[in-house]
Amino acid sequence: MGRVRGAVMAFSGTIVVLLLLLVQYIPSATCGKPYEYINLPKAHLPMYFKRFPALEKQCAEDETCPYRTVIASQSYQNRKEGCWGYEEGCTERNRYANHSCPGSHIGYVKSKQAQLDTFYSQADFGFVRDQMRETRIMCEPQFPHDSSLECSKYLRFCRGRNLMLNFTDLVRRTEPLRYKMDVLGPGQIGGHCRLHGERLRDELQHISPLQSWGPELRFFERLERPPIEAGVCDVVIERPAFIMKIDAAINMYHHFCDFLNLYASLHVNLSHAGGFDTDTQVLVWESFTYASPFADTFKVFSRHPIADLKTYAGKVVCFKNVVLPLLPRMIFGLYYNTPIIYGCENSGLFHAFSEHVLHRLKVRMTTRPDERLRITFLSRQTRYRRVLNEDELMGRIAKNPNYAVQRVSYGHDLPFVEQLRITRNTDIFIGMHGAGLTHLLFLPKWATLFELYHCEDPNCYRDLARLRGVHYLTWERDQLVYPEGEGKHPERDERHAKFTNYAFDVGEFERLVGKAATYVRGHAEFQKFLTTNANRAVKRKDEL
Repeated sequence: MGRVRGAVMAFSGTIVVLLLLLVQYIPSATCGKPYEYINLPKAHLPMYFKRFPALEKQCAEDETCPYRTVIASQSYQNRKEGCWGYEEGCTERNRYANHSCPGSHIGYVKSKQAQLDTFYSQADFGFVRDQMRETRIMCEPQFPHDSSLECSKYLRFCRGRNLMLNFTDLVRRTEPLRYKMDVLGPGQIGGHCRLHGERLRDELQHISPLQSWGPELRFFERLERPPIEAGVCDVVIERPAFIMKIDAAINMYHHFCDFLNLYASLHVNLSHAGGFDTDTQVLVWESFTYASPFADTFKVFSRHPIADLKTYAGKVVCFKNVVLPLLPRMIFGLYYNTPIIYGCENSGLFHAFSEHVLHRLKVRMTTRPDERLRITFLSRQTRYRRVLNEDELMGRIAKNPNYAVQRVSYGHDLPFVEQLRITRNTDIFIGMHGAGLTHLLFLPKWATLFELYHCEDPNCYRDLARLRGVHYLTWERDQLVYPEGEGKHPERDERHAKFTNYAFDVGEFERLVGKAATYVRGHAEFQKFLTTNANRAVKRKDEL
C-alpha cells in the first residue's frame, strides 16, 4: 500500500514539471508494535528523527512509542541538531561523527581542510551526499501510476517505480549465472515513462558486472502502457525490493563490501520514515541459491527469504518500488576500490554501519568481571598462512596476569553472530593476513587490530582499519619472521608470500602485544568503559 509523493523540479529555469517519482512507502506494522520498523541504535535516533520531525513529534506524544523516553532524555536533547552529514544544511559540528587527518597533507592536497574534505567525499557520508547530488532522472513519469527511474553518475545507484523485468528467456539458459552481463536483453527491462535515452547512454561508461548497473540498464525501453495496469506481469513485487549483484559470498572481506554498500544505499534512498524497515525483498542477481557463512547479516536488511534468478526464471516480474544499490567493485567505490587519501581515519559511515549491524543482530558489549585486556587470536585452519608456533606465542602472552587470552577459529561450526559477540568484546584482535580480519569492522572504538604479518599486502587491512577508526599494528622486524618456504602461487608458478606458513619470534611478538596494550589502556573510550563497567558490577553486587 502506498501514497504518491510529488516533487516539483525546474528545467532550464523556466519549465516546471510535476514529477511523481516515488511511492511513499508506509511501513508494515507488526501487531502491537507500530514503531518496530525504526529499530535503530540509540545514537542514530537524533539523526533519524531530525530527518522526519513529524514522526518525532508523534512518538514524543504517544505513550506506546518505545522511543518516547529516549527522545525526552538529556543526551538525546543534546544531540537534537545532529545529522548524518549528507543533508542540506548539515554543519560539520553536527555530523554523526567527525573523521580526523592526523597525517600530513603535504604532497597530496593543498591544505589540511582539503585533506579532510577529500576523505569525507571518498569514504564517509560525503560519498552518500555526492550520490544524492549526482542523481538524475532517466525515465520521467507523466501520470500518478507511471513508472520512473533515476540514477547517480555512471549508474552506480538507481531506484525506480513500477518497472518491468522480463526473465522469460532464463528458462533456456543452462549455464550458471553469476557475474553475467547478458541476463537481460533489449526490451527486457523498462517502464511507462518519458525516457531520456541520450542521458542514460551518457552514463554507460563503467560496463562491468560489479561496477555499475549499465550492463542491465543499457537495454531499458519505454513501454507503451504501465506494465502493472496492462496486466503483463506474472509476478508483482509489492514490497520495496533490492536487486543485488554480490561479490564472493564465501569471503568476509568481499561480502561485507556488499553489505556496506547496501547500508550506504539505504541512506541515499532515505526519503521516507520506513527507509530502514526490513519488510523488503532482496533479489540476488545470480542463479545460485544464496548461501554464505555470513547470511545472518541479511537479516539486518530484510526479514524475508533471499530470492535469486531461479525464483523468477520464465516470468515477467514487476517491481512497485526497487533499488539498485551501490556495488562492491565500483571504480573509486566503497571499500574495495576506495582511494583513501593519506593521513585520514575514522569514517562516520563505517562506524554507523558497524553499530547498525550489531544493534540489529543484538550483539552487545558484555560486563567484565575484571580489568584484564581481552586478547583474541584468530587461528587459521587453512593450507596457507598458518602460524607454525602458535602454541608458543599464546603460551607466552597467557602468562601475563593483565591479559585474558583466547584462541578462536572462525569456521563454519561457530555461528557468525557468536563470532561477532567475541569480536565485539575484544580489545586486541590478532591474526594473519586474511578475510577474517574484516572482523575489525566490529571491534570497540579503543581496540587494536594486530595483523601479525601482512604477507606483502600492507594496505588492505591497514586501510580498512583506518576507515573504521581502529588502531592498526603489524609486524615490524622482517628478520624475525620465519617462512616455512618461499611460497608459490598455485596457478601462476611465481613467488607469492600468501602461499606459505610462518613462525614468529616469541619475544618480538610479546613486545608488539605490549605495544597494543599500551594503546588500548591509554584510550579515553576504554577508560570510560572501565568506569561504566565497574559501576555496573557494583550495582549488581548491591542487588544481590
